Amino acid sequence: MKPVILFLTLMTMTALGADQKPAAKKAKAAPASATVSATRKVPEITIPEGAVETEPFTYHYTDPQGTKWIYRKTPFGVSRVEDKPVSAEAAKKAQEEKDRLIESTAAAEDGDTIRFERATPFGPMKWQRKKAELNEVERAVWDRESKKLSARQSASQD
Repeated sequence: MKPVILFLTLMTMTALGADQKPAAKKAKAAPASATVSATRKVPEITIPEGAVETEPFTYHYTDPQGTKWIYRKTPFGVSRVEDKPVSAEAAKKAQEEKDRLIESTAAAEDGDTIRFERATPFGPMKWQRKKAELNEVERAVWDRESKKLSARQSASQD
């Protein structure tokens, strides 16, 4: 019974609203984007002269006040972040995360490439990399696996 009453009330309100004449149109307001950009001018960030490219699309620069900045070219333009030293706590967390990744990754040699595998919540993650292109974590995993392999081989020969 309640849905019927609600429906009838809604239909009555709709009918009453349709009978009324529309209010006079107000003067067209300026678009919101134009008012925002007119009130707040944001300077476009560009990579300053004298910035040194340390990695692809990443530049380091020290301004005249002595503040160090990192500039990055992104698909959306240039971004700028202050280059602050890493705290001891953040460095410790990063090292713990690196150790966790090293322990949870397995490696196997396949010619001049190394095959890696790591268990994730979405299933095993598998990838391969050439020996000359290993990053720090992959190098540590491969060193650990090669030491295990050499220990097994020396134990089997004895």
